[in-house]
Order: sequence, then C-alpha cells, then structure tokens
Amino acid sequence: MEPYRIVIAGGGAAGFFGAIACAEAAPGARVTIYEATGHPLAKVGISGGGRCNVTHACFEPRELVTRYPRGARELLGPMTRFGPRETMDWFAARGVELKTEGDGRVFPVTDDSATVVNCLQSAAARAGVEVVTGCGVTRIVRRSFRHGWVVGLARGGEVECEQVLVATGGSQGSGGMEIARALGHAIEPPVPSLFTLRIDDDRLRGLAGVSVPWAEASIAGTKLRESGAALVTHWGLSGPVILRLSAWGARELHAAGYHATLRINWAAPRTPAQVQGELAAMRQAHPRRQVDTGNPFALPARLWSRLSAAAGLAADVVWAGVSNQALRTLIAQLTAGEFVVTGRSVHKEEFVTCGGVRLSEVDFATMESRVCPGLYLAGEVLDIDGLTGGFNFQAAWTTGWHAGRAMAAAGGDL
Repeated sequence: MEPYRIVIAGGGAAGFFGAIACAEAAPGARVTIYEATGHPLAKVGISGGGRCNVTHACFEPRELVTRYPRGARELLGPMTRFGPRETMDWFAARGVELKTEGDGRVFPVTDDSATVVNCLQSAAARAGVEVVTGCGVTRIVRRSFRHGWVVGLARGGEVECEQVLVATGGSQGSGGMEIARALGHAIEPPVPSLFTLRIDDDRLRGLAGVSVPWAEASIAGTKLRESGAALVTHWGLSGPVILRLSAWGARELHAAGYHATLRINWAAPRTPAQVQGELAAMRQAHPRRQVDTGNPFALPARLWSRLSAAAGLAADVVWAGVSNQALRTLIAQLTAGEFVVTGRSVHKEEFVTCGGVRLSEVDFATMESRVCPGLYLAGEVLDIDGLTGGFNFQAAWTTGWHAGRAMAAAGGDL
C-alpha cells in the first residue's frame, strides 16, 4: 500500500512549519517539501538583520491582529489557538532560547538567524519530512480517477498526493498565486508593502543615519497617519513610522505611483500649540542663546539646524531675535513639514507584499480552500501582511501550523 502523501509547495517559514506540524501529528504520512531555489528558509536567514525576528511578544489576540493591515479579522481565531505564546513555546521545546527586547520583538538569544533555520531543518528531519530543493511546483490539478492531486514539478515529471499545501510566498515570481488562480481562486493584486520613501530634499540631504525616536507622519489628502521612530537614509526616509505608513497605505501609494506629499511632526507627540509654548518659553528664558544650539526637543543637532535654516533663521541668530512670524514658521517646520515623495525603495530585510489569495475563499479554522477541498494555503500567498516587528513571521507560523494539523487530521488513521 502506498503511503499517504502530502506535498508542500514552498520551503519558507510557512511551508516548513506546515510540514513539521503535519508530519509530527501524522507520522505515517509521507510529507515532502518542494522548494524552487537551492536555499530553503532563505528569508528566515536574512530577516531582522540576520538575527531573525521570530515573533512579537503581544499575547492578547485582539490587540495582536491590529498589527495586520490585511487579514486582521481572519487571523483572530487562528491566533487565539496558536499565537506568539505558542510559537515561543514551540521553539523553546526544540532547544531555541528566545529573548524579548524592549519594543516587544522576539529574537533567539544567539542573535543569529541560523539558530532558527537549523531548528526548523532539524525538526523537519526528525519528523521525517523530505525536502527537495531546486525543484518548484509548476502546476496542481485534480486526479481524475480518485481523490487527491497531481503535482507538476519544475524538473519534469509529477507526483501524486492526497493533499497539498501552497506556501510559496507572496512575490509574483513564486508561482503560488498563479497555481491558485488556475484552480479557481480570486487573487488580490500583489503590491509592495513595508517600503521606505524616496525623498530628495535639502533638509535631509547628507543626514543619512540621523534618527528621531518618535515622530508622526501622514500622507496629505488621505487618512494615513502613523507614529514611531524615523530614520534618514541616503535616499529619503525610513524607520518604523515610514514602514508602518507604507504597510497601511500600500494600495493607495501604489495607485498614486508612489508620488505623494509626506507631512512630519518631528516633535511628536507634542501638538503645534505645545511646541509654540515650549519655544516661547525658550525665547523668554534664554534670550541670548543661539537658536542653533537651543533645541528644547532633543532632536538630533544636525536635523534641528536644517529645520531652523528652512524656517529662515540664520545659524547665529539668538532667541531674542526671533520674531513671532519666524517662530510660527519654525513651528510649521517642526510639526507639519512637507516632503515630496518621488518613489519607494524596498526594505530588503522585511520585504513583504500585500495581495494574494482572497481571504473569503479560505477556511481559517483549517486553512483549507473553500474552492478546492484538499488544497491548503498558508503564509504570504494569502492576502495577509503585517507590520514590521515579527508579525509577518507569526502569520506564517500560525497559518502553517493550522494547515499542517488539519492535513494530518484529514488523513485519519494513517
């Protein structure tokens, strides 16, 4: 009798987690991962600057799902059953010691993503999962004579299986979306999420590396508004505040061709009225102090100088020499400075797309397709994306785990 076969298309985070969950729950099944590249778990290896941001220490499911611009409602149930706490327990049980940093991000104590990659590969091997690299899945069709699937392989040939999990990732080149489309699924067009903004402005030129711990950013003419740390780069602006803005505004910014007006409050969370009060107090308390060195908001000195200059204040002007009109101009630069966005740059370590298989076509209790029973989907091939900080990996672990367990259960007594 042939073994009960399960094929996993894609050797990334969701694919490995799904394969392991399935093989551990159904040791009699033959579970095979087909990975198109020669490097399974490549994204896990480069994430978090090579440290691998495994998850985020947010243990209240209703709060957790607010970090997902797409997929929040659908993920609530799955995250309740297998969320960050269960993920951390899963890795700990397999020898990976984790640590939680001050901002909630969770990393291995080794600060080395190889720790996570090795754990997943070892767990897969122990569970009997076969991993075939350099051989992607090109097509999936129904078996004509009995339940199950025929899976076409990039190297040629095909394999038959009872169930298949598509976990190929969210990029258009991965092929998973086209496979799902060919099987009748609707696909939300994939567009980039989590990207930095290209801005060429004298106020920022030459300040690469300068950061502000807390700023508020918005896109003029939209409801998009986010807060967090901002980072000046060689090409414009990045940091959590910009990445969050790009995630929530992925479709709007794409539709606008990545041309927009960005407004920044560098003195956040202060309001313009509060900033006015603090600057007026500075002018009164230190009238002979130069504006260039009298920065009441602890902004980086070089950024403060650029904003002061943009407000028309000479480097040697003292606070007593600042007119009310100049003060208002400085307040505007500090709290509502406008920057022309001319494009985007991929945030390579956290590259994520929004778009993918329409979520209403998936049963999130099992991750089984509502269109094609016996077909399961997990990870970024779905129209799910999270903010930076471990949320995208958590979605991969959660959906992969549920898919793997459901496939094992569907096999009955193997």
